Amino acid sequence: MARSGRNTAAKRTLIWLGVLIAVLTAALGGGVLSNQASWAPKLALDLEGGTQMILAPQVQGGGNQITSEQLDQAVEIIRQRVDGSGVAEAEISTQSGRNVIVSLPGVPDEKTRDLIQASAAMEFRPVLAATSGAAVPKESRTPAAELPKPSGTPANASDLNWITPELYQEMEARDCTDPATIAAATEEPSDPKKPMIACEPDTGQKYILGPVEVPGTDIQDASFGQVRGNQGQSLNQWAVNIEFNGEGTQTFKSVTERLFGLTGAQNQFAIVLDGTVISAPTTNAVIPDGRPQITGNFTEDSARALSEQLKYGALPISFDIQSETQISATLGSEQLRMGVIAGLIGLLLVAIYSFFQYRMLGFVTIASLVVAGILTYLAIALLGWTENYRLSLAGVAGLIVAIGQTADSFIVYFERIRDELRDGRGLVSAVDNGWKRAKRTVLASKAVNLLAAVVLYFVAVGNVRGFAFTLGLTAIADLVVVFLFTHPVMMLLARTKFFGEGHRFSGLDPKLLGAVPLYRGAGRTRQPGEGTPKPRGKTAGAAAEAQRRQTIAERRAAAEKERAAAVSGRSTDKESN
Repeated sequence: MARSGRNTAAKRTLIWLGVLIAVLTAALGGGVLSNQASWAPKLALDLEGGTQMILAPQVQGGGNQITSEQLDQAVEIIRQRVDGSGVAEAEISTQSGRNVIVSLPGVPDEKTRDLIQASAAMEFRPVLAATSGAAVPKESRTPAAELPKPSGTPANASDLNWITPELYQEMEARDCTDPATIAAATEEPSDPKKPMIACEPDTGQKYILGPVEVPGTDIQDASFGQVRGNQGQSLNQWAVNIEFNGEGTQTFKSVTERLFGLTGAQNQFAIVLDGTVISAPTTNAVIPDGRPQITGNFTEDSARALSEQLKYGALPISFDIQSETQISATLGSEQLRMGVIAGLIGLLLVAIYSFFQYRMLGFVTIASLVVAGILTYLAIALLGWTENYRLSLAGVAGLIVAIGQTADSFIVYFERIRDELRDGRGLVSAVDNGWKRAKRTVLASKAVNLLAAVVLYFVAVGNVRGFAFTLGLTAIADLVVVFLFTHPVMMLLARTKFFGEGHRFSGLDPKLLGAVPLYRGAGRTRQPGEGTPKPRGKTAGAAAEAQRRQTIAERRAAAEKERAAAVSGRSTDKESN
């Protein structure tokens, strides 16, 4: 009954793995049928080639002077826009301090072109309402009868009559904790004369904002520094200082006069960059000189970052595409072919080692690697469709390295099983006990791999991030395969005649592994531990734990000791006879 139950559990696990692969395949197939995805993974610029655009900056208002700092900040804004939806691995740089070169994989669509050419849109809007960033569950949303309804025409930008029932419902449904929501807001320009809903990623807040009152182009300068007291002493608090031009000074004075008399969220004004709130400070005084100071829980780095966003984020710069050319792959199909050959050589070497070391058990290793490859391939293809992930040569290198790391998990498991066989256990028992010990080692190893991949991904730039991404992805696939394929297959093989009886070519022959049965006398043998009194109660638990913690050398020493005692007992019997 127990054997049948274990076989059923193993088969059920394999069925779940099959369901997972079927679901991933069906999802990708649906994307292919809708012409939104492809069976092949998307390739990065170094493998596929793409489009190179040379952009010339155009300053609004007829000016033609642009500093190198402004151009560098514009490049950073373009990079954030292009990479906002995933690991696209675009290359963006300046040329001679005058132009910007953007190289994108494939052929960019019209939406991407517009996104690259548009100037950064910074705005100052009054806050009408604020709440936490998560979407309100449908069952908890405000009933239609209780939704706020305008009582008249809004008198100013802070008037709550801007909030319509539809706008309030949209705010409740908006999920500002989802990066895709923030990326979508960046891509869709808002109407400066109408209210809008915006997210503040740093604090997890979402807002209903009134129309634009001060455009970002009215900012003349921005800086950061320590807050000073009345006597000029430092208060050990960082602040961001803004300086408006003449028109902005007058407008901001009127705005602060109105906001200073309001309470709650309406006392705040939001600084919006490309549809996202970067700060929403409260109004603590009327500011007539156009020199507001933003204070709060700033560090030096966060104050510097905000001041740079204010100083350069409102650049009145757009870009004209001077030229657009198709470029070939920087590494090309030849390098990709060599990378694939390197991967096949690595796989072949792993196969040779597996068959040499584990005989027919090597087929389990190969089958596990094939399943891991299928899962990884489907995941990369799906991520290319949903997250715009592109596979670079560095990513291919991560996949090749992962072959050895994946095979390492199977080797740990097989060696644990063989250790149990050397201790005299049967194969079924060896598989069960070997798995209990091996899975802890496998989990610890993959946790280290994942941690290294995550750290490398966030601290690295360029193609190295692609290497880290594939390394982490294959580590997850490895865990899925070991738990849902390798172990269930071993449970089933342990109950077959070929493996269960330890055929010499199975790789699990106790004699070839050095498992020595103990002599019992009268031509009989016994396995280590057979026939000894079994401890009970707490003693049984302590004995089992002590046995589990024994090293292989300690177990062999104990077995030899029992064998010597058995031989000694036999000699004594002969002498007495």
